[in-house]
Amino acid sequence: MTLHAQTSALPPSGLARFTPIISIGLLFFIFGFITWLNGALIPFLQMVCELTEIQALLIAFCFYIAYVVMALPMAKILEKTGYQKGMSLGLGIIALGCVLFVPAALSAWFPVFLLAQFVVGSGLTILQTASNPFIVRLGSEESAAARIAFMGLLNKAAGVLAPIIFTALVLNGLPDVNQEMLSAMAEQERTALISDMSVSLIQPYIGMAIALALLALGFTKINLPAIGEGTTEQNSDSAINAESSLNTPQADKRILQFPHLVLGAISLFFYVGVEVVAGDTIGLYGSSLGVDNATTLTSYTMVAMVIGYAIGLVCIPRIFSQQAALLGSAVTGVLLTFAILFASDTSTSIADVLWGWAGIQALPNSVALIALLGFANALVWPAIWPLALNNLGKYTAQGSALLIMGIAGGAILPMVYGGASEWVGGQYAYAIMLPCYCFIGYYAIWGSKKQSW
Repeated sequence: MTLHAQTSALPPSGLARFTPIISIGLLFFIFGFITWLNGALIPFLQMVCELTEIQALLIAFCFYIAYVVMALPMAKILEKTGYQKGMSLGLGIIALGCVLFVPAALSAWFPVFLLAQFVVGSGLTILQTASNPFIVRLGSEESAAARIAFMGLLNKAAGVLAPIIFTALVLNGLPDVNQEMLSAMAEQERTALISDMSVSLIQPYIGMAIALALLALGFTKINLPAIGEGTTEQNSDSAINAESSLNTPQADKRILQFPHLVLGAISLFFYVGVEVVAGDTIGLYGSSLGVDNATTLTSYTMVAMVIGYAIGLVCIPRIFSQQAALLGSAVTGVLLTFAILFASDTSTSIADVLWGWAGIQALPNSVALIALLGFANALVWPAIWPLALNNLGKYTAQGSALLIMGIAGGAILPMVYGGASEWVGGQYAYAIMLPCYCFIGYYAIWGSKKQSW
């Protein structure tokens, strides 16, 4: 059974047809905003808590490891609550995580920040587990990547805004700081500045917690269709209960007999790893070079991703297929990674040509190329999901949970990068991405078509 055959829940016309897409689009915007805050938070907390680079990357580790620890428990919660109530619950958990940033900021104690990050990641896990298969099934299989690309536009647009808004709210009235500048300060002056920076986190995170709590309440009031195998008359609870066999050991074993799903999860592991390395380490690397506004550098990567998603939205499947988009992304990633390894960290010629003429801050070539990785990464997620979930039938919920566990790459690979950077330096550490892009290329050509082991 194809995904197209399973799609029966979308209302035929009118505002009701667009309400599910608008609602899920709002969730994807929230995913992007919360997730890519890490790009600003990592270099910020490196300064506030006086961390080494690998310690600072524990912020990303605790955020993404929640997807591994909580993916299957959250899938079971969805089976009991239904997708819509699960989405509301997820928003509430994220709000709780934002509240935890208040005692973390007051104490400036790094372990509390890590706990808050884990709680936020746990809330996002249930939202991701519910919303990705939801958007895949709101139309035909062939256009699924384009729908996810549209959601990606919202997600990455939020990613563009998040570091800018973070910097404007948190560092407002404070000098533009980076790791190089902070290290040169006298101890008393540095301590006072760090204290002011830490306290400045409180108000923005309280505001986010309130907004998320209100959204959680709002999601209990809207009407979303069922996306299970039944008809439009089924509600979300019955759609989930139809997949209750996922709890059995037999089902757990059977889900691993879909090689295109398992290889898709591995591909997502590598993809999320390189995406987070590109988005979350650019601020650390730029800060180490003394680049101004280091906490906003993730926005450059996100702009490149928005451009890539826009191309996917227009071109898939009209001009090229999901597999072709995935292969092109892998090849582009390999080429850009090689370029990063040999790029200058002083010349700004690449940024001058691409955006410097518009008055936008020019970046050293090595930093600019890291930002351009966003373009290479843009279409990987929307291409892998429909390819990996194809023909899973009643195992789609557990398949989605397995794919969500692939997000663990965002926890592991940045730590590998951090260790490598302390060994060979930040620039050459980006070489760890080469085998990742190669595996994604393998999945595009062969792995996604593999129907048996």
